[in-house]
Amino acid sequence: MKVLGPVQLEVDGVPVRLTPLTVRLLVRLVAAGGDAVPVRQLRRDVWGLADEPRHLDQRNRNEVQKRVLELRRALAPGQDGAGTNILRTEQQVTVQGPETAYRLVLRPEELDSARFTAIVSDALLAPPATAAHRLAEALSLVRGRPLAEVSGEGFAAPFVRRLTALQETARRELVRVQTDLGRPELALPVAELIAYDHPDDAEAARVLDTLRAELRARHGAELLRHRVPLPGQRADVVLLRGDLFDQADCNLVVGFSDTFDTETEEDLVISRESVQSQLVDRLFDGRRRLLDDKLRAGLRKTKAVGTESARSKPLGRRVRYPVGTTVVLPVDGRRVFAIAYSQLGNDLVARSSDRDLRLSLENLWASVAVHGLFKPVAVPLIGSGLARVTDLDRGQLVALIVDSFIDACRRYPALTPELRLVIRPQELARTDLTPVEQRFQDLVLGHGAAD
Repeated sequence: MKVLGPVQLEVDGVPVRLTPLTVRLLVRLVAAGGDAVPVRQLRRDVWGLADEPRHLDQRNRNEVQKRVLELRRALAPGQDGAGTNILRTEQQVTVQGPETAYRLVLRPEELDSARFTAIVSDALLAPPATAAHRLAEALSLVRGRPLAEVSGEGFAAPFVRRLTALQETARRELVRVQTDLGRPELALPVAELIAYDHPDDAEAARVLDTLRAELRARHGAELLRHRVPLPGQRADVVLLRGDLFDQADCNLVVGFSDTFDTETEEDLVISRESVQSQLVDRLFDGRRRLLDDKLRAGLRKTKAVGTESARSKPLGRRVRYPVGTTVVLPVDGRRVFAIAYSQLGNDLVARSSDRDLRLSLENLWASVAVHGLFKPVAVPLIGSGLARVTDLDRGQLVALIVDSFIDACRRYPALTPELRLVIRPQELARTDLTPVEQRFQDLVLGHGAAD
């Protein structure tokens, strides 16, 4: 039987419908908390009838008996006499003589309010992890105000008041233990309910503000985090405001041109502000030749597609490799994936396209699946720098990178636990992240891929 909200009677898991008066009778007996209720009291509380002389109230007593019989049949359908064990008839001695009374006898597991009380009482004495589990279990039983049909009536007031107070205790204790366990994200929804129900409670408002501040601080530089919504996948996509080379726990992705140039002198071939230049300074201590040696070693098995003459390309490297070539560079126990996603013209201007970038990303993920050591992978906003993919804005570039990663997760189930797309603070104001949110919404809803 469920009374933590609108009354629901179920027998062997099957809902039972009762007439409104019989529902009131049942609720009145539940509110008695296992005590016997005299017929005269039932008439007053359920039917709203004043006491009459005993020789005149036989009809009223018959009405009570009629509803009692209906309730017994509902409680134990098809079991002759079984209903009398649940709804018992007793005789009470009064100054006016013996009087019939009725007592509802239910086991704790048969009444949700009894289960709720027992679980909360147990949880209040338990260690935090056990308490959190038990309190959440207890609160899941609550569907609304106890004895909702009669919560404003005097006979129900003590019962409702006790359960409401216990529910409030359970909610506040759940917020406390979840916070102690370092789970503010689980404490927050409960704290919000408490603050909503008690708008003038300064302590509830303070707790809510503290939880929200803690969660904001936990996100730090994170702009977005979603779990890839594919069966069997536990990979996250994270958008982060920051510096690619501060991601010390990640493999890194660095974009190159098809000639894999690294020369930055006088900014003629590669800009000193480029990611390639930062790679030399941040991970190779400024030793450009060491990076060049690693690139040459990684390119030995890749067939070049052409070689420029010194006359046509007097500066920089002249050997060209296919767009999409990926070179794996081992650095301090992790990997730098150097991908050629643009073509460096003989005029030293890098050019790329949507198609080039898609191909490069496909090859990147294939290489990560083999050489990535199942580490997180940090990627800059490839295509937004000097090798500009002019047919896509920054938000679309983010969506393209994320979309290619999700497609790769279908092909390589153990690709990486996390794609961390790092956006520089100065790029953020010009980057619309709506396409990425829409992509995840489409996936969750089972729609097709976003454009």
